[in-house]
Amino acid sequence: MGTLDGKVVLITGTGGGLGRVAALAFAREGARVVGADIQVDANNETVELVRRAGGEMTGLAPVDLTDPEQVRRLVEDAVAVHGGLDVVYNNAASLRFGPMPGFSVEDWRATITGELDIPFYVSKFAWPHLIRRGGGVIVNAASMAGMIGGRVPPMVAHAAANAGIIGMTRQLALEGAPHGIRVVAVSPGPVLTPASERDLGDDRAARDAITDKTLVKRFARPEEVVELVVFLASDRAAYITGANYPVDGGATAW
Repeated sequence: MGTLDGKVVLITGTGGGLGRVAALAFAREGARVVGADIQVDANNETVELVRRAGGEMTGLAPVDLTDPEQVRRLVEDAVAVHGGLDVVYNNAASLRFGPMPGFSVEDWRATITGELDIPFYVSKFAWPHLIRRGGGVIVNAASMAGMIGGRVPPMVAHAAANAGIIGMTRQLALEGAPHGIRVVAVSPGPVLTPASERDLGDDRAARDAITDKTLVKRFARPEEVVELVVFLASDRAAYITGANYPVDGGATAW
């Protein structure tokens, strides 16, 4: 018996990385997963992986999560699959890095849209469906960048967007409590995903600079983040709301 048996879970960004691992983990715990991504083939691959593992998943793609109208349709379609919605994992994000002097207004707006607008849109359109269900859970993917600054990579917009996610989480928890809606944030440190591997390449100096800030001196595995997300989405975490959980190898401890 799983900790999420029968729960309907919408996960954004299931085409790979943390989203793919989350889809597998939620399905393993008995959830009926609806996963969305802008990449059709990658999302379909995740669906196939979940089904091969004995889980249940429906894929909805392509969806541009920076477009509020597409997000509204996504949520409506997700609700239609199983007749309701219990959990939202706002995992998807797109962002740009760069130092302040050369960071363009376009870079700024793209990052704020790709990191802060997306979870707002999904939460906004999911909200009435969670109320109709008698309550539910929203888990927002934030970052340790919302709590501390960082030299490598330079991250002015990333820091601002994720501080916003953490603040929005607290406010939504306050507003959701009368409706039985819990809202929490998870703030990873450096995680080894296909995207981070691509961005870092063979830049050993950058990798070392990133891991040196952690106490455990390594990147996280996606599973080490996702298992906390699954717990927070379950009834075992029923007394937890409005909180932000760093999963950062101790990087924010000093």
